Amino acid sequence: MTTYDGRASLTDLTATAERVRRSIEEVIEGKPEVVRLSLTVLLAEGHLLIEDVPGVGKTMLAKALARSVDCSVRRIQFTPDLLPSDITGVSVYDQQHAEFEFKPGAIFAQIVIGDEINRASPKTQSALLESMEERQVTVDGHSYPLPGPFMVVATQNPVEMEGTYPLPEAQRDRFMARVSIGYPSPDAELRMLDVHGATSPLDDLQPVAHAHDILKLIDTVRAVHVSDAVRRYAVALVGATRGHPELRLGASPRATLHLVRAAKAAAALAGREFALPDDVQALAGPVLAHRLLPTAQAQLARRTSEQLVHEIVQGTPVPGSSNGSVPHGRRPFSAPRGM
Repeated sequence: MTTYDGRASLTDLTATAERVRRSIEEVIEGKPEVVRLSLTVLLAEGHLLIEDVPGVGKTMLAKALARSVDCSVRRIQFTPDLLPSDITGVSVYDQQHAEFEFKPGAIFAQIVIGDEINRASPKTQSALLESMEERQVTVDGHSYPLPGPFMVVATQNPVEMEGTYPLPEAQRDRFMARVSIGYPSPDAELRMLDVHGATSPLDDLQPVAHAHDILKLIDTVRAVHVSDAVRRYAVALVGATRGHPELRLGASPRATLHLVRAAKAAAALAGREFALPDDVQALAGPVLAHRLLPTAQAQLARRTSEQLVHEIVQGTPVPGSSNGSVPHGRRPFSAPRGM
């Protein structure tokens, strides 16, 4: 069923999202919050950064999401010798027709998996900036639109730093959210041994939604109502990061936009036509923390950006509450590993 203007109904949205969620959880055991955040970012037209230690399923999560939706998928293995043109494409001179012909690069797909993104040089990393923000690629003065829906799912290992190039702030700011998968519980790890022992569950994964379905769901998310009070609350949270004494870099206006978009997607996934302060609170950590830079003193005190976001959420008045604390039953998103 669709609405009068062609958008999918909230019933369709929750049903489709449930199918995709179940499909991903056939591969990713015991991490429902991680899977839900991935779907939230997809429907909010964002990009996802998966940051965690080796072997916990970062690439597996990205592949499971990609295979659950019937759309074009490209995987880019980021290495020090990867060139920007390998990502964006290049113009090649065609002698037969005496003209240049554009050969699209790996970015020309609906879901792009960037594996170990911090192993490529900053010049190569920057090749993603235009595509992630404007959904287009410009080569030799010509702009080429990217297919929709378009989502970059990048992974990186925050522990092994040898031979890596940390993502610059401008690049990190393009990612709507960062998530850490974390180690599985003992029960989930035992089930993983049973399921993954003989074959990879990815081999049997079939698409449960089409790209045009996702586009309709995105239109539905765009129509979710955000009241003035909720918008002001999001602005207050982001603004609090800019004047925090333990942060030398706060969140950008783009972060505010991403926070509101993600809250709208979370509301739609919950079957609501309007966003609540709860949605903003739940997503503050994943959307804001990776954009912040703690001061040297905060780092020496082992204060993480996630902890600082948690404190900002606790100290920012919620619309409709009588004080600055978070009302009972409302808590910010807690990411594994951390999260």
